[in-house]
Amino acid sequence: MGRGPSIEARKNAEDAKRGRIFTKIIREIGVAARAGGGDPATNPRLRTAIDKGLSANMTKDVIERALKKATGELEGVEYEEIRYEGYAPGGVAVIVDCLTDNKVRTVADVRHAFGKFGGNLGTEGSVAFMFRKLGVLSFDAGADEEAVTEAAIEAGADDVVVYPDDGAIDVLTAPDAFAQVRDAMAAAGHVPAIAEVTMRADNDIAVKGDVATQVVKLLDWLQELDDVQSVHSNAAPGADAYG
Repeated sequence: MGRGPSIEARKNAEDAKRGRIFTKIIREIGVAARAGGGDPATNPRLRTAIDKGLSANMTKDVIERALKKATGELEGVEYEEIRYEGYAPGGVAVIVDCLTDNKVRTVADVRHAFGKFGGNLGTEGSVAFMFRKLGVLSFDAGADEEAVTEAAIEAGADDVVVYPDDGAIDVLTAPDAFAQVRDAMAAAGHVPAIAEVTMRADNDIAVKGDVATQVVKLLDWLQELDDVQSVHSNAAPGADAYG
């Protein structure tokens, strides 16, 4: 009878995963600080990145070091924002947002991923028109629907989506109103499990069977790449593949 991974192996895998998450957040902190300044009180993008770091149990020392590198107090690497677009199997549209110090390496890694799992890397604008940028505040199942909805309206949110399967709630905002709505809802006692500015598809595509398996493998592979910050697709959530 075979044995599963050892405790040490599992710990090493968890450490590696946490390291990748930290790397992505540190890069985002750096780019946000260079673009909008090192004060999170006046830089909503930086504030969101720092909050994400704290939620991932990143220490304040690590965050402070990233800020110092971004603002020139410490020597650091400058990263460039790049977006790649393409199609996964089944006609699923995919957007890959990256932060990189080596575009040649990054595009090669992304192109390899699409090719490996039966997809195709497209040109700029080939799928972006299917998505819209918006702020999302996600509340887990069990949240008080009426109270969250009322607070969202008071805070200036655009929409509230309640998922009947489990009762989870998404509060949707315009990107430039995201920080204001998040802060107002937190002040009213409604702190979301996840809060981010992201890309969402206007229409989802359901995929099943082997096609769904390939889509999931492609999205997972892309997420694991060091230079990739986020991956968005229009694969229908809750089906055999996810968005």
